[in-house]
Order: sequence, then structure tokens, then C-alpha cells
Amino acid sequence: MKNELEKYIRNVADFPKAGVNYKDITPLLASKEAIDLTLKAFIDDLEGQQIDKVVGIESRGFFFAALLARELEAGIVPIRKPGKLPYATHMEVYEKEYGKDTLEIHEDAISKGDKVLLHDDVLATGGTAEAACKLIRKCGGEIVKCQFLVELDFLDGGKRIKSYPRTSLLHY
Repeated sequence: MKNELEKYIRNVADFPKAGVNYKDITPLLASKEAIDLTLKAFIDDLEGQQIDKVVGIESRGFFFAALLARELEAGIVPIRKPGKLPYATHMEVYEKEYGKDTLEIHEDAISKGDKVLLHDDVLATGGTAEAACKLIRKCGGEIVKCQFLVELDFLDGGKRIKSYPRTSLLHY
């Protein structure tokens, strides 16, 4: 699986700043074959799990979160940057690799006891994922699993969400 998907990840040097080797997933998103392979791997990883809501993190987490929700017959919940959600929200401020940021979720997006799958495209330092997990818990959700397309192992972001099962399809 890894070899099949890796060919769809483009390396972009010095983006968004000098010294960063950015893993661009847009070639994967442009390929129906790659989307199908990725979706199958994520679904297979969840065999036997009940999922009520799939939470996608803005913005690239939305792509597979929507596909996963459809396949799992679950609802989809967006976690967004401030000011993007029109109703009452919970907010979480967190540290990421380039400074502080904030995420929000609608207060009523997840019901107490909902089984939740968290999805994002990349796990780097883990700040975004950790903040998203806190938001899900504030709503009363139970995190079943965190799934990522790419994990940047050298940044050790998994340690920030170590109390949750996680799967990353590609490791760099």
C-alpha cells in the first residue's frame, strides 16, 4: 500500500518557508485510483468499529472525512479556524510549528457518547490533532481513532495524542 500511495505525494522544497520539505497531497487528490486506494485503506483500518461522526480538520482533512463519513454512514463534523462557523462554538488555542493558532467546533456538532473518528491529512507536531481531540471531548464525543494520510515521524506529533489509537498511511 505504502509504495502505491507514495508515488502520489509531491515533495516541495522550502515551502512554506526555507528548510521545510513540504509533502503535497494534491497529486493524490487528483487521481481517482489513489483516492480509491486511500479510502479503502482507511475503511479497512476501521473494521468492526462503530463510528457515529467523522471529524475533519480544516481544510485538507475535509476531503477524506467526507468520503469516510459517506462510506461509514456517519455524520461529518468540520473543525475550522475562528470565525468560519455560524453558530455557537467551543474554541481551543494551541501551539503549532509556526506559532499559536485556534480551532473551533459547533457546540452541538457531537452528542455525548458519539463514537468519533478524527481525520486530517498530515500529523506533524501534533498540536492541531491534540486541539481537535480536546474539542471533540468538550462536546462529549468518544474518540475511537485518529487517522492521517501522512505522518512526519521526525516531528514526533504522535506523542501529543498518544492516548488515542491512530493510523497514518504514509510515514516520513
